[in-house]
Amino acid sequence: FGFISYTNLPPGMVIGIAIIAAIPGGAVSNIFTFLARGNVPLSISITALTSFACLVTTPLILEFLVADFMPADFSMPAGQVAIEIGFCLLVPLLLGMSFLKKYPQYAQPFSNFCVRGSLLGIAIIVLGSLGAGRINFSYTTSTDLVLLSMFILSLTIAGIFVTKTFSLRGPERTAIEMEVVVRNVNLGLLIKVSLFPTLAGQPNPLADMVLLSLLLYGGWQLIMGFVFIVWHRRLVD
Repeated sequence: FGFISYTNLPPGMVIGIAIIAAIPGGAVSNIFTFLARGNVPLSISITALTSFACLVTTPLILEFLVADFMPADFSMPAGQVAIEIGFCLLVPLLLGMSFLKKYPQYAQPFSNFCVRGSLLGIAIIVLGSLGAGRINFSYTTSTDLVLLSMFILSLTIAGIFVTKTFSLRGPERTAIEMEVVVRNVNLGLLIKVSLFPTLAGQPNPLADMVLLSLLLYGGWQLIMGFVFIVWHRRLVD
């Protein structure tokens, strides 16, 4: 809220940041925690708890943060957002937990496959959006892009500050820092579609800016995730 209030960002980028703030971590944060030698059970537990909580918190956070930036005739589809989160986030999570319990020997390879599939899906969305002209950097400025990068840096610093304040051990710090920074961008894209349904032949610069913000954050979080992996592995070694 403070970041949105004290930066003069365009409405589309504000909505994108609000969506990022409202979504939990996901499988990618769990994998990154594993690669960084963090506390994987803690990471999975945080992901599960925040995934259940976001059924309620995500519509509320979005309503609170973005209501002033939406068109006058806009109505927050809170019920639709909650249902889509349930079907597209919680159902796969429960299936994954069941798979882990029944086939623990295959859980890690299957998880890696799912993460790669998720990244491939984002890549397809990027290419498709570029081809359709929905990713247009003319809607933004270099200052806006710098401020967006500052947002992820502020999340990174906040995660480090919290873990240092409570004097957590290394593996626990790694798990929490990953959960703070690495968000479920796929879910963010789903929420974007719920808020701004695509209509053939009708351009929507506001929706395109939201899409651009989410995809840029997705790229930035991968970079920060790899930085965390290298940093924490060196601390362990």
